[in-house]
Amino acid sequence: MAREDFGDGTRAVRAGLPEAGQGEPFLPGPTFAAPYHLRGRPEDSDFVYGRYGNPTWSRYEAALAELEGGAAAVVFASGMAALSALLLPRLRPGDVLVAPADSYRGTRILAERYLQPMGVEVRLAPTPGDAMAAQLDGATFLLLETPTNPQLEVCDIRALADAAHERGALVAVDNTFATPLGQRPLELGADFSVASASKMLTGHADLILGYVATRDSAHPAITAWRTMAGSVPGPFEVWLAHRSLATLGVRLERQCATALALAQALAERDDVSAVRYPGLEGDPSHELAARQMTRFGPILSFDVGSQERADRFLAECRLVSDATSFGGVHTSAERRARWSGDAVSEGFIRFSAGCEETADVVGDVLRALDTARS
Repeated sequence: MAREDFGDGTRAVRAGLPEAGQGEPFLPGPTFAAPYHLRGRPEDSDFVYGRYGNPTWSRYEAALAELEGGAAAVVFASGMAALSALLLPRLRPGDVLVAPADSYRGTRILAERYLQPMGVEVRLAPTPGDAMAAQLDGATFLLLETPTNPQLEVCDIRALADAAHERGALVAVDNTFATPLGQRPLELGADFSVASASKMLTGHADLILGYVATRDSAHPAITAWRTMAGSVPGPFEVWLAHRSLATLGVRLERQCATALALAQALAERDDVSAVRYPGLEGDPSHELAARQMTRFGPILSFDVGSQERADRFLAECRLVSDATSFGGVHTSAERRARWSGDAVSEGFIRFSAGCEETADVVGDVLRALDTARS
């Protein structure tokens, strides 16, 4: 049976591992090297200098490419480094970037503060509906984020990719929220899948990494940018990320189950509004999400009415860490409006389900909400 015939969780366990060798470890340890032994012509060696390549990176990149269903993947020191490598060397004065107005704030800052002054026309449009499609005439590059951070809006990747390609534009999807075990943008028509691996992929809230996966052979330009910009990851961090990848399937199974159970419980309460989770029947994005996602991720959002109640709610939780970022084994949440730049209310909560027992997390959240209401 070919590896692609196995389930996603099985492939995550095995992805990027070398062929079995007698007396060898399943996953070789990290390679720490700046220079490598190099006689003769540099092109005759796979590795020449630590900024150019590392065998630890290569194994992890092979794993990511396999899970994303792409031709290759390139790992970076962070998700923003990966996104920068995708956009900065590719867009020129006069080009047009179409991107979500409701995307991760860092993406919008990169577009408006750095690309726009370089002469790139930046068109921001909301993710839901046809707003982004309406901006595609003359576009050079379409960047999607689905589900969006933090409002969990979903767009039709295939339809938008087809429309962009008809106009000669390239398409990338930020796949951070869904992960390649929940959604494969490359198989839905995107040219690139970009993500922060700091979240669900590494899963333990202790690493910062990112990557770009490509549908075809466009990766040499991305790799060259990494080399020249020096946005390279440490081999130990990449090795830890590869080790953590093996448990992605089982972590997501628990996290998604908890996220759905909590969303269902919150939807029944009269003191909570705007419950969003793509896996929740009745969510505005559910039907579309169900067509292109196989897992709905651990992130949900809801509104508790005010800043004061949100702060009381988070303080009352025993199993929910008040923290920025998401996707780890520890359940976490934050009142997102404490950061400027997102169009959310003062009582908006972005919630990341961890790997604790589902009943414990749901019970803790409901108890804290009850206490915060009194």
